[in-house]
Formats: sequence, C-alpha cells, structure tokens
Amino acid sequence: MKAVMQRGNLGKRVGVVGLAGLALVAAACGSSSKTTASGAGGTTQSPPVTVNLGYFPNLTHAPALVGLAEGIFAKDLAPDTLTTQTFSAGPAENQALLTGSIDIGFEGPSSALSAYSSSHGAVAIIAGAASGGAGLVTKASITSPSQLKGTTLGSPQLANTQDVALRYWLKTQGYTTTTSGGGDVHVQPSATGNGTVVTEFKSGAIAGAWMPEPYETEMLQAGGHLLVNEANLWPNGQWATTNVVVRTAFLQAHPATVQRFLQGLVDTIKYIQANPAAAPTAFNAKYASLEGGKALSSKVLTQAWADLTFTVDPLASTLETQVAHAEAVGLLKAPSNLPGIYNLTPLNTVLAARGEAPVAGL
Repeated sequence: MKAVMQRGNLGKRVGVVGLAGLALVAAACGSSSKTTASGAGGTTQSPPVTVNLGYFPNLTHAPALVGLAEGIFAKDLAPDTLTTQTFSAGPAENQALLTGSIDIGFEGPSSALSAYSSSHGAVAIIAGAASGGAGLVTKASITSPSQLKGTTLGSPQLANTQDVALRYWLKTQGYTTTTSGGGDVHVQPSATGNGTVVTEFKSGAIAGAWMPEPYETEMLQAGGHLLVNEANLWPNGQWATTNVVVRTAFLQAHPATVQRFLQGLVDTIKYIQANPAAAPTAFNAKYASLEGGKALSSKVLTQAWADLTFTVDPLASTLETQVAHAEAVGLLKAPSNLPGIYNLTPLNTVLAARGEAPVAGL
C-alpha cells in the first residue's frame, strides 16, 4: 500500500455528456444554502451547514470510504454535518453536482473536466485523492497488442478516465475506435457499472478491459493477463486517478466548511499512511455496508490496495496530458481556461497550518 502527501508534479464532448446548461441551475440550487440567526446583542451566527458528499464504491475512492468509516470527516467538519450519496458513473455524479444535489464529490479527472467544461466553471478541483491503480487486462491468450484487432474490449463508461486511456493507447498501437463500438478494436463501455465489466470478462463476452482497482485485480485473479500496466505510461508511475471537486457556489458560500472538509481529507490520508493494516480493513467494512455491497476477498484487497497511491496532490500536470489524449481520440474539446479548473487555496491553507508544502495547479 502506498500513501503519500506529495507535491504536484476527461470527459466526453459537452454535447455527448449532456450536461450543458446545468451551470445556471448549479448557481441557483444547493441543499446547503447559508442562513443567519440573530443572537443576543444583535450579533449574527451562521447555523451548521450540511455537506452533501458524493463518491463511488471503488477502491480508487478509498479516502472517501475510510474517512467516513473512521468518523474523520464527521469530526473535522463539526459543527457542520455530512450526508452521502454513492454513484456508479461520472455523468450521474456530475448531474448531482450541477443541480446542487451534492456539494463535494470524489471523481476521476475526466469527469471533473467534463463538468467544468459543460458548466463554464460551476465546479472546481480542490484536491487529489488517489493516483495509479489501472490497466488493460486481457484474456490469457492475448499477450501482444498485435492480437487485439477485431476484439471487443470494455471500459467503465464512455469517455471516463480509463476509457480515454484505452482509446488513446490503442491509437498509439495503430488501431482505430469509435464511440459506437466500431473501428479496428471494438470498445464497449459499460452502462451498468464496473462489476458488469468483470462479469462480462469472466463469461468471455469481452476479450479484456481497461479498469481501475479493485476490478483490475479481480480480472487478473480470474485468469487475466496484464497487457498494459498504466503506471508504465506515466513519469514516475504517477497520474491523477481520483480528484475531489466542489460546486463553486458552495465554496463561495461556505469557504470555512470546505476547508474543514479538506482538513478531514488530509487527516484521512494521514490515517491511511499510519495504519497500513487497519485502513484497508476500514475500507472493506464500509464497502460491504453499501447497498448491494460485498466485502472484497483479502487476496483481492491486498493486491489492489498495493497498486494505489493515496495523495491530496491533484497531480495537475497529468490532467493536461489526459486532456490531450481525449482530444486525440475525439472525445473532448479542451476548455480555453483549463488552469481555472483548480482552486487549491483552501487545501494549501490546511497544509500550511500543518507545516507541509503546498500542492500546485496548472
């Protein structure tokens, strides 16, 4: 298991994702609008804020699950409170963000970029959460890229971080793909969740898939072959897998609340770092408690956990590369103000108070 607090080193076209026009709703909505109450002597005091948090039941979102399981977010947010929602895909979480159903969310950089682009800045990345933990697993008989022509490969969802990685890597190997499943290699994104991809692989319906953890490990332990370890494609094996995003309107209305949430994130990463045995156990217990959840086997959990680095650094420089890859395969037109997607001031304030180095945006 790797957990670090380190210094900084897409999404579908707006029309495809279908989130355009929600920015105005996001600015107007939000379940945590700020109110005041007058006390004795005429002073005003803001009542506690409810933070609505979204995340995926994925190992790549482990800081969310561990922080919730151990009560770290609840402790650091006090007197504010927390409610949660889980999502299986970025578009659904983005819609919840942009309509104000959730205020803060853990999601991949591709999804964050999609929400930022389609809403003209209604969300911002405020921290990292995880790096690494993805790759292309194929059936055992496929040991070379030259064997992929005509095969069907899966991904978590169309234009998500792993889908972009798969399509771009295939392009570098000379293969074409289309969003409708055509081309030299037929890419078939899931419409029903990561677990479905694993089931399709085990049944032989697909020849492989580019998946995040723990699904990559589940496919490997089902007899798969790791054709591409994504870590080998990035400098130092580091790239943004999961970021933390916030509604811009919520951050503007409740900056102190967001800062307390980020304190909880920093404390959670520190807990993961200091408790290499207890942290995976806490994740697994929370994972199993979710609707439809089932604890990971110790074999899967141990192998998959070791494939990830948990860090508050959003690894901003890798987003630029991911944007370029998404553009190259026709899934994105990069926003003109890409650096504006980051607002790291609240996180760096928390880090400075702890005597730690700041993280960098673009």
